[in-house]
Amino acid sequence: MTIRILTLLALAFVLNAPASFSNTYTSNYAAAICNYATAPKQEFYSIRIYQLKTKEQEERVDKYLQGAFLPALHRMGIQKAGVFKPIGNDTAAIRRIYVLIPFHSLEQFLGLTASLQKDQSYLSDGKDYLDAVYDNPPYTRIESILLQAFPDMPRLEAPTALKTPASERVYELRSYEGPTEKYFANKVQMFNQGGEIPLFKRLNFNAVFYASVLSGAHMPNLMYMTSFENMASREQHWKDFGADPFWKQLVASPEYQHNVSHVDIVFLHPADYSDL
Repeated sequence: MTIRILTLLALAFVLNAPASFSNTYTSNYAAAICNYATAPKQEFYSIRIYQLKTKEQEERVDKYLQGAFLPALHRMGIQKAGVFKPIGNDTAAIRRIYVLIPFHSLEQFLGLTASLQKDQSYLSDGKDYLDAVYDNPPYTRIESILLQAFPDMPRLEAPTALKTPASERVYELRSYEGPTEKYFANKVQMFNQGGEIPLFKRLNFNAVFYASVLSGAHMPNLMYMTSFENMASREQHWKDFGADPFWKQLVASPEYQHNVSHVDIVFLHPADYSDL
């Protein structure tokens, strides 16, 4: 409905514009309205990070995610949720499971819990997790991060070019913190208007998403995820990135200096039941 209304407004403006307005002006104005109306809507992402102490907890959360949570998301129309585990998770003092959920709107994100509570299959299939007793919980803590997709990549993209088995693939999740909100906005601009996203695409980084963090523990920051067939491929891709003439020019630009104060990098493997 909104797209139709904006398109009609653009047409009405062209037909009724004052004679003093040039044809070029009215056409450009109408085109701008139509482009806004038809531009892809930026998605929102939720990243849940389960912190686990034992192998038993990991197995219980896996069972819940695979048998109850992801099927419930699919019934809601969310078909591409990712589940990932850090490389070396088995030997870590604190095990982690990362869950990436795309939402087409904030309303869908806010309504998730209510939708799950109405899903009888979810309540039945997830009973072991949902009804866990206080002295035997399935996890230690859950960290939750809310993000909004960058305008130049408004929707999550599932990698389609990776040919290796899922167990060999490497998903790289990066978080870039800015020293201030202004510097953070400058780094976001560097990805979008500055051309960093097209550079990643040209070099075949198989990006899953780029997004600004709206709520999280390390703000102001942005996060993005790229994917590779294996670690050797990852190393070669970043070597090519660092040597690319466009990147050398971009990173040396006075406009984009000092806009990252801290970087966190996590290497992940997809769970065998992950959609991504």
